[in-house]
Amino acid sequence: MENHKQPLTIGPEEGKSVSVGGGTYRILIGGKETGGAYATIDMLIPPGSGPGPHAHAAIEESFYVIDGEIEVRSEFGHYVATKGSFISIPKGGVVHAFRNNTQQMAHVLCTVVPAGLETLFEEIGQPVAAGEFLPPPQLDEATIKKLQAIAEKHGQQVFPPNYLD
Repeated sequence: MENHKQPLTIGPEEGKSVSVGGGTYRILIGGKETGGAYATIDMLIPPGSGPGPHAHAAIEESFYVIDGEIEVRSEFGHYVATKGSFISIPKGGVVHAFRNNTQQMAHVLCTVVPAGLETLFEEIGQPVAAGEFLPPPQLDEATIKKLQAIAEKHGQQVFPPNYLD
């Protein structure tokens, strides 16, 4: 008999939830469980929320819009991703951001390969209960500098909010 690992199951209220940029990110599986291969994060993005411009050269990131819509911005333009849309940010460091510009909650499933982005979320985010939301932090110059330093530690770059305008 082969040596198989036991399947991992996460209930709808399980997993570590953190408030990041006004959204609530529930880490379904991270690098600790996948040997660093990938991480999957369930994101609830309230109206007016979403991460600002950032880049990660060594991570491929994909998004599947389960419900609602987000505007995805990058150096290559803007795209409104509605329910059922899929977005892939390739490795290489493309500066990108997304925002919920509607009045309804957006629900997005994010997968990163390899894992690592979830550890950034855990460090910059604030722990919350599943489905709990905190207001987005004020992004003054000092906060941006702090985020940039933490992001750099995780192989990420953070840019000013108006970088892609």
